Amino acid sequence: MSPFLGRLLAGALLGLTLSSPAALAQFGPQGPPAVGVLAVERRPVRESTEFVGRVEAQNRVDLRARVTGFLQERAFREGQEVTEGQVLFRLERPPFEAEVARAQAQVASAQAELQNANSALARARDLVRSAAGTQVRVEEATAAQRTAQANLLAAQAQLRVAEINQGYTEVKAPFAGKIGRSTFSVGAVVGPSSDPLATIVSQDPMRVSFPVNLRTGTELRDRYAGRGGADATRVRIRLITGEIYDEVGRIAFIDPQVDRNTDTILVRALIPNPPRGQANSDGSVDRALIDGMFVNVFVEGAQPVPLVVIPRSAVLQDQQGSYVWVLDAENRAGRRPLTLGRSIADQVVVEAGLETGERVVVEGVQRVRPGQPVQPGPASAPIRPPGAAPAPAGRQG
Repeated sequence: MSPFLGRLLAGALLGLTLSSPAALAQFGPQGPPAVGVLAVERRPVRESTEFVGRVEAQNRVDLRARVTGFLQERAFREGQEVTEGQVLFRLERPPFEAEVARAQAQVASAQAELQNANSALARARDLVRSAAGTQVRVEEATAAQRTAQANLLAAQAQLRVAEINQGYTEVKAPFAGKIGRSTFSVGAVVGPSSDPLATIVSQDPMRVSFPVNLRTGTELRDRYAGRGGADATRVRIRLITGEIYDEVGRIAFIDPQVDRNTDTILVRALIPNPPRGQANSDGSVDRALIDGMFVNVFVEGAQPVPLVVIPRSAVLQDQQGSYVWVLDAENRAGRRPLTLGRSIADQVVVEAGLETGERVVVEGVQRVRPGQPVQPGPASAPIRPPGAAPAPAGRQG
């Protein structure tokens, strides 16, 4: 090979080497790293805290027979919804009707005895005034008249008891709700010592009970103290299917005592449970909430509040805590420690550490070094409004 060709080949190889990324990084600076930044703004946020709860019927009762008798009729279909005052069971009625008739006869007899005693007392008083009788006779007649009055009152009380027992032959629904299975068949003998005839649970509204640990409960109390307390919150639930229930509930009860075994406070909320569609042919009605089911409970602020919200991808963590990269006027990155609040989907609330208008690095955070200038640009995925989140999320209590 000629010397000229050798020098030409060496120059070409040197040009290829210097044009490679590794060579450029070694022999020449590439300029500030490009990052995506976001201007800090306050956005309306509906704060949310998640718990695990159970749906409960607001009213629940076991129907029992108040008197002993044969079960003559079951006037409902198992699983159907019943109305308040609806007759559900009928016991054999003739024995109780006969008892009422006997008590009525006793009342009539007592009334006759009282009338006779009143006449005897009047005669005794007339004889005393005419000097033909004695005071002893008047006192005896008075005692007999008072005894007859007492016997009449006792007979009337017995009649009332017989009428009450006769009324107990019809077992009625104490409130509107859904009735379960019947424990006894027609023809069985039932009484006060028997098992419950059936169980009724109310359907609308339903109650959602969930325990709140003392620390979270204190934070919630302080957060909403200046906004109206529990009235400043609303309750949403997520069903076992993963969907968010359409209806919104409200907190109705907060237990004033702490459970010493779990260090929690019991909270109850009321939430509507309307029918879903028309009633079925068997009289049953489909509703979303069922007594005893587990749900995820979200306690949210009734009104959104303006808070600083940034993407979770912008937040870094080390032994000193959470921080972000903030750019100054010369596009130099500086570390900024943060105090974080609740998480909302893929975003996080910043309680302290950032001010409105500051620029935060949200993309390319791995390429940033303290004090290093960067080449800022708009973030490719702008922050999503908190209200657009498909489902509320938060820290469990």
